[in-house]
Amino acid sequence: MQFNFNEKREAVALLGAGSMGMAIAERVAANRIVLLGDISEKSLKAAAERLQFSGYAVETMIVDGGDQESIRAFARRAAELGPVKHYIHTAGASPNQANPQHIIKLDLVGSAYALDAFGEVMMRDGSGILISSQTGYMLPEPMTNEVELALTTTPAEKLEALPCLQPDVIINSGVAYVVAKRANQLRVRKAAMDWGRRGARINTISPGVVVTPLAYDEFRAAGEGYQKMIESSAMHRVGNPAEIAAAAEFLLSDKASFITGTDLLVDGGTIAAIKTGAYQLTLS
Repeated sequence: MQFNFNEKREAVALLGAGSMGMAIAERVAANRIVLLGDISEKSLKAAAERLQFSGYAVETMIVDGGDQESIRAFARRAAELGPVKHYIHTAGASPNQANPQHIIKLDLVGSAYALDAFGEVMMRDGSGILISSQTGYMLPEPMTNEVELALTTTPAEKLEALPCLQPDVIINSGVAYVVAKRANQLRVRKAAMDWGRRGARINTISPGVVVTPLAYDEFRAAGEGYQKMIESSAMHRVGNPAEIAAAAEFLLSDKASFITGTDLLVDGGTIAAIKTGAYQLTLS
């Protein structure tokens, strides 16, 4: 007699098979099926082996994080594997990795597609995390209420056409990244209402300077600026993926059952330093 030990297990979907997402998945995926999505077959293979060798049940799928149909197919596949208990979204590109248009497409619009797609398949009492960034708090000038409302409520497929996302406003990759991360925080407010109709929750986490392979690309490009930011922060150090994963584990758990549509800033006090004048932010 053969037994399917994956039968009736809940599913955990992770889009973006990097170190931060993997650290979160390892905390919440025990006795569940993990569906890993990434555009890189190499990254997927390495991530799957890491989880499989630790005893997790794993499926993989190539996903374009900026393509609506690719993300929808990913959500459908997750639902086929089992009731979707958790969705973890870490897909994104940093300012020194991509041009402004790509960042808007992947970090902002792609995230909006994912919030919509998984909002249609989450199980009751399911929960999700979208990884944003402390840079969402670093806008040189506050957005108007009109712009914030547009970024919050415009259908995902129409976001790229908004005036606030055109090249004359999004003048470089740094600006694109800051705007995208603020939009992530805003979109989750709207998504919380949609997910709530299924009895599910969704929140964002905005990490500060956390050491990951992606972060090293930024360090190499602007190391001196990052060093000053770190030295000026309240904790005077960088973070690591395990610290972000601990926060995510809480927000995904039943202990956070009354928390949805909000952002948790996990930055070691960088934004506190900026807001109190201990650090002077310069955006190029």
